[in-house]
Amino acid sequence: MDPQRTVRMNPGEGETGYARNSTFQSAEQIRMNPLIEEAVTELFCNSTHPPNSMVIADLGCSCGPSALTLISTAVNVIHRQCFKVQRPPPELSLQLNDLPSNDFNAAVKHLVAFQQNQNGDMGVHDFSPLLVPSIVPGSFYGRLFTTGSVHLILSSNSLHWLSEVPDDLVKNGIPMYDADEQQCQKTRPIILDAYAQQFRKDFFFFLASRAKEMVPGGRMILSLTGTQSPDPANESTQQTWEFVARILDDMASRGVLDKQKLKTFYIPLYAPYEEEVKDIIEKQGSFSICRLQVHDSMIGVNKALISPKMIAYGLRAAFEPIIGDHFGSSTEIMDEFVRTTEQLMSPALLENERTKNPRVFLAMSLARKS
Repeated sequence: MDPQRTVRMNPGEGETGYARNSTFQSAEQIRMNPLIEEAVTELFCNSTHPPNSMVIADLGCSCGPSALTLISTAVNVIHRQCFKVQRPPPELSLQLNDLPSNDFNAAVKHLVAFQQNQNGDMGVHDFSPLLVPSIVPGSFYGRLFTTGSVHLILSSNSLHWLSEVPDDLVKNGIPMYDADEQQCQKTRPIILDAYAQQFRKDFFFFLASRAKEMVPGGRMILSLTGTQSPDPANESTQQTWEFVARILDDMASRGVLDKQKLKTFYIPLYAPYEEEVKDIIEKQGSFSICRLQVHDSMIGVNKALISPKMIAYGLRAAFEPIIGDHFGSSTEIMDEFVRTTEQLMSPALLENERTKNPRVFLAMSLARKS
C-alpha cells in the first residue's frame, strides 16, 4: 500500500465527498480559532519589528471550502489588527499543501474567491494588501519549503495519518484486525505498539522538517485525532481503524469482500494520547509548547444531526479511496459499507459511545525556538 496514493479523501463536494461529510473536522477547525488568533497576535502584532511579508501554510488542507478555514482565520486576524493601528498589512504568501492526489481544483476555486474578497474588502480602507496563493503538493513527512521562510504553519485533522503502515505488521503477517475475539485481544497490544512507533517516527520527522523551514519564533498550530488513555485495555484507546475493520469483517463474512484480502488490509492511521505527543515534541527539541489542549469532538456539533447515517457517510468519505485501492473500486461495495455501518452503529450504540468513549482532538500551539 502506497500512502501517497491512498491517504486521501473523497474528492469534490457531492453527497459522498469529504466537503459535505466532515462535520466533526469542521467543528474542530472552529475550536482552533482562539489558538490561531493568540499565535498571530504574538507573532505579528506584539513584535517590535513586524514583518513586511509573511508566509502562512496549511498542511493537509484537503478540499472544498474547509481548505481555507484556518488560513482565512489567520489572514483576518492580521488584517483586523493592522486596521486598528492604521498600518498596512504585510504581503502574505498563502501556501496550501496536501498529497498530489488531493482534489486541488476544489480548493483553488475557493482560494481565488477568498483572495478576491480580501483584496476588495481591504481596498475600501485604503490598504493595498497583497495575497499570493500557492499550491504545494507533497507529503509533509519531509521538506516542503525553503529554509527559514515560513512564519505560521497550520494543520488540522491530518497528522493522525501516517506516512506508511507499520512495516513490522506487514512483514510478520499480523493482520490489523482479527475476528477471533481471543486472538484479537492477544495481538491488539502488539498492533497498537507498532502503530505508536510509526507515529513517533513520523511526527518526529515532521517536527524536524518544519523546524528547518520556519523563522525563529515562528508559530505552529496543530490539531489531530487523539485518544484519552495509553492503556491498550482501556476502551478509550479504541482507534478509528478498529471500527472500520469490524465493518469490513462483517462484509467479508457475508462474501461481499474477499476474506484473504482483508488479512492484508491496513489503514495508516493512529490517534495518540496527550502525553505521547508532548513527549515527542520535547524529545525532538525544536519547539516550545505554548498550549496543549484536549477538545471533546462533540463541542460545537449539533447533536440532533448525529445519526448512524451521518457517521456512515463520514467514514465513507474518509476511507473509500483506501478501501477501493485494496479491494477494488466499486460503488456497490461502498453502498454496502454504508448500510453495514448504519446497522452496526445503532442509535443506542451511538449514544453509548458518545457517553462512555467520547472522541477527542489534541490541539497544540508550538513556537519555534530561536
